[in-house]
Amino acid sequence: MTSNQLVLGVLHPGSMGAAVAACAVSAGARVLWCPIGRSTATRDRAEQAGLEPVAELARLLEQSDVVLSLCPPDAAEDVARDVAEHRFTGVYVEGNAISPDRAQRIADLVGRSARAVVDGSVIGSPPIAGKTARLYLSGLSGATTLVEALFASTAVAPTVLGEEVGQASALKISYTAYQKASRVLAALSYGLAQHHQVDQALLEVAGKRQASYLVETDYIPKTAARAWRWAPELEEAADTLQAAGLPDEVLRAIADTLRRWNSAKDTALTVEQALVLLAADTPDAVIDAGTVSPGV
Repeated sequence: MTSNQLVLGVLHPGSMGAAVAACAVSAGARVLWCPIGRSTATRDRAEQAGLEPVAELARLLEQSDVVLSLCPPDAAEDVARDVAEHRFTGVYVEGNAISPDRAQRIADLVGRSARAVVDGSVIGSPPIAGKTARLYLSGLSGATTLVEALFASTAVAPTVLGEEVGQASALKISYTAYQKASRVLAALSYGLAQHHQVDQALLEVAGKRQASYLVETDYIPKTAARAWRWAPELEEAADTLQAAGLPDEVLRAIADTLRRWNSAKDTALTVEQALVLLAADTPDAVIDAGTVSPGV
């Protein structure tokens, strides 16, 4: 460890967080994480990414120049509250898919002691196996420059949008509203066409248009597996639309549709199984031996 080596603390490294953190390791940073209460899968990801475990959150915060929060949207404020209670004095990067209003609330909370709070959003796939992601940032220039240095010449490309907290979150929410809703609508359209036995004709029609989600039927089960975290993101997007004076009903309805796939969290279903769950009348229905059954 050199005297000018940056130290990054990551809260809590899921598949995206671990991949982003691994890029910081490759750029020469020391990257810490706290395994308390984390699953075996998370521990394995952190070890593979080269992250250094720290026994307590307080110790992680004491040692970190920068802390990056990457967690499910509904946990973002709880995580920030934990950090604020320890009076963290470094740079806090709020990197979750949340509304600009929530990003500002977190900035106000953590900013009571932190040197600076940077609003961040990650767009793209986890940066592994040749894939890249873009990390959009907004906040004070000195703080965003520090975050940029953590990922210099890696598969994570930082882009500074401006100095206003909320800009990065607004970009993420704007993109999320279209990208994730489009996937759900594609699944609904394909399921409807299949019900009427015109699914192949639908694919032929959609195939004549460039880059249509309707052609990518293999993405339907992938959407189902990710629905548990996409639904909260779309609720955030709906809140943001409402705050902007725009209609929010469509995104809230899509969030409700996504919740029909709650039991498919991180599972590998077939297209048929995913559509069975989508059509099920029972909330939280599960696939059991190829058939749908009520959840428990």
